[in-house]
Amino acid sequence: MGPYGSRTNLRVSAIRNVPRFLFNLVFPDDCRLCEQPLRNVSRVPVCPSCLVLPKPIEAEFACQTCRTPFISPHALDHNGQCPVCRENTVNFDFAFAFGSYEGPLRKLIQLFKYGKVESLASTLSALLIRAIPRDQNFDIIVAMPMHWRKRWERGFNQAELLARPVAKRYGLKLATNLRRERYTPSQASLSEAARRQNVKGSFWVARPDEIAGKRVLLIDDVFTTGATLRAAAAALKSAGAARVAALTLARVDGRAPAALHLDTDFSSTGLAPFRRALANNDARRKVSAGSGIS
Repeated sequence: MGPYGSRTNLRVSAIRNVPRFLFNLVFPDDCRLCEQPLRNVSRVPVCPSCLVLPKPIEAEFACQTCRTPFISPHALDHNGQCPVCRENTVNFDFAFAFGSYEGPLRKLIQLFKYGKVESLASTLSALLIRAIPRDQNFDIIVAMPMHWRKRWERGFNQAELLARPVAKRYGLKLATNLRRERYTPSQASLSEAARRQNVKGSFWVARPDEIAGKRVLLIDDVFTTGATLRAAAAALKSAGAARVAALTLARVDGRAPAALHLDTDFSSTGLAPFRRALANNDARRKVSAGSGIS
């Protein structure tokens, strides 16, 4: 190969490296999850290996309404309902979630929501679609609304970004009828009772005739105690919705170590009913052991 051939190869190599150079100028060099170098040009600052880490939630025992998973059936009543659904007025008819709010899925959601990496919306929406049972049908999709002030602070509504691809996939309208009329503090650090009070009366429905008689799929990012979803579903039901199903990327898993430890302080987690159910379960086991019942 002559000198001209070598120069040509160097030029071609340099040109090929331009996209990678520009990519490294705009995006971080390392994956935000595993911190390994990113090798592909992408708008998502997460490597392909980490993007496929989230796994669907699996449970032998789960609440028939909110689908909260349990390690045994003792926390469920004869109707298959969990303590939270028994102790609250359940306004949604079903709740579906892709996975548990822990590990890689939690990190991806936090990166999307708090890290403001909007480019993750498409990847996460694909997980939402996987969580929808095949036998379920809907007429309209509604994203959990944000108060205008909170949306201005964050810059986007994460539920709306997640809902758009879902609506497109099923050829359904993404309705904006559900509105949030008052600014509420973040739910993250509130107790279960405070969560319910915090969102009470926060939602209303514009043009209720567009919701009346419809099967609504209500989309949000995370299901913790369900207080926000219940309040939103109540407004949709008041507007005449025939059925409201909640769909989230993740849910707090009652089987997680923090939730299973009976000495855990649940007052700030919104999971107090789960602790009571676990305590009752423990008491049942002691009674059974004392009576010789297995």
